[in-house]
Amino acid sequence: MAGRPREFDRDKALTHARDLFWTRGYEGVSMADLVKVLGLASARIYAAFGSKEELFREAIKLYESQEGGFADRALAEEPTVARAVERLLREAIELYTRKQGPRGCMVVSSAMNCSIENIRVGEWLAEHRRARTATIVKRMKKAVRDGELGKETDAHALGDLCASVLHGIAIQARDGASRDRLLTMIHPLIVLIRT
Repeated sequence: MAGRPREFDRDKALTHARDLFWTRGYEGVSMADLVKVLGLASARIYAAFGSKEELFREAIKLYESQEGGFADRALAEEPTVARAVERLLREAIELYTRKQGPRGCMVVSSAMNCSIENIRVGEWLAEHRRARTATIVKRMKKAVRDGELGKETDAHALGDLCASVLHGIAIQARDGASRDRLLTMIHPLIVLIRT
């Protein structure tokens, strides 16, 4: 007589899936990998999350609401744009180079290159990266409006530069760059913002 399937902690399973996707990327994770890491049969995973893609999207939302939420907090909470960018980059470096857990940014590294069958996932992540850039540009525009940055400041270009540094830090951290090395990038960018 078959016993009743054991209950599982959906939040815990989602956290494990997030870390697996964060480490290996979307295409680097198979259903067999998910079965092994979550300790659930594939049928249970499908019943709980719908599909691998839906599980991945939920894992990205979890990342953005927890670890990855540092950028929104820094941009909203700091009184000056220079302090906001400095905090954003410092917290990014702390997260991306931590000793325990995946390195780099989950959104940047999960699907930079996708096969044709997974192009939707790649495009969805690209939308997330563009949205991050837009929030930085929006903060730069506010700084120009408030007189914190000169009226001649190109808020789009400066915001794009900050986003490029942020995304570049994620890749370099993933490649093993040290925290100290990455921290040295912050000062020249802040000097540029303040001039």
